[in-house]
Amino acid sequence: MRYDLHDFRVFSNIAEEKNLTRGAARSYLSVPAASQRIKHLEEALGLKLLLRSPQGVELTEAGKVYLEHARKIFAQIELLNSDLQLLGSGVSGRLKVLANTTGITEFLPPVLHDYLPKFPRVKIDLRERLSEEAARAVLDGAADLCLISGNVPTEGLECRVFLTSRLVVVTPPAHPLGARSSLHFADILDEELVSLLDGAVTQEFLRQQALRLHRELKVRVQVAGFEAIFRMVEAGVAIAVVPEVLVQRMNERGTVNVCQLEDEWAYREYQLCARSFSALPLYAREFIETVERHARTLQRDRATGSNL
Repeated sequence: MRYDLHDFRVFSNIAEEKNLTRGAARSYLSVPAASQRIKHLEEALGLKLLLRSPQGVELTEAGKVYLEHARKIFAQIELLNSDLQLLGSGVSGRLKVLANTTGITEFLPPVLHDYLPKFPRVKIDLRERLSEEAARAVLDGAADLCLISGNVPTEGLECRVFLTSRLVVVTPPAHPLGARSSLHFADILDEELVSLLDGAVTQEFLRQQALRLHRELKVRVQVAGFEAIFRMVEAGVAIAVVPEVLVQRMNERGTVNVCQLEDEWAYREYQLCARSFSALPLYAREFIETVERHARTLQRDRATGSNL
């Protein structure tokens, strides 16, 4: 059997998207061309790899094995390219990173600002995911790295804690809860909240915590980002739950009150996870070092009382 790298790529794209149309688009193919390619692959293997339905595609057992090996092959090719490029004109490659909302909005912008000019030929595929989903994707080989927080299963992954923080409640200055230095999540469930839009990772996480208490969030206003949340609280619209690092950056003038959340899940260890750090190509290892360097600066500024 002769294996084709393009077949591996097309199949991987369709499998990861769980949709033939989106997978074909990622592969720069028409849907008929992608479908025909998969059909020929299945005929050559003598095995069914995908089950098609109106809802999308699902992997057969043979498809799962094929996808696992495809991912290993591409990882080895990236490592080979990285090692060879050290002897050539520069490092290039593609790094797929999954992160939760805080990782994308607060940690990674300055990291990418420093990293990308040093590696102009490296492309970053950055996507927002719940921490548990992100860890599972890295374990399955669907992503190279993830930035996660909270009590997430990481068996089978190598993980490094790069930052500790917590979720806090921010209130307008005149709000009754503003006089408290700490409280529990249950204490705010009767209060109106400003939140992220439905589907946002942090919003879904808070909704899950409320459901565990057999409650629902009383969301009054939904906005598209943490910056807008902070401005709404500042204007006295409602209260909100946000990452502490965001408050450090935005509350320079002390325009909102900050209350510590005492719930155990509010304390966050932020981790970088990979299947094997040593097996990552050079540009991925350099990305990790850049994240850790920025995290050390963040912790140092916090310890000295600097606002970011």
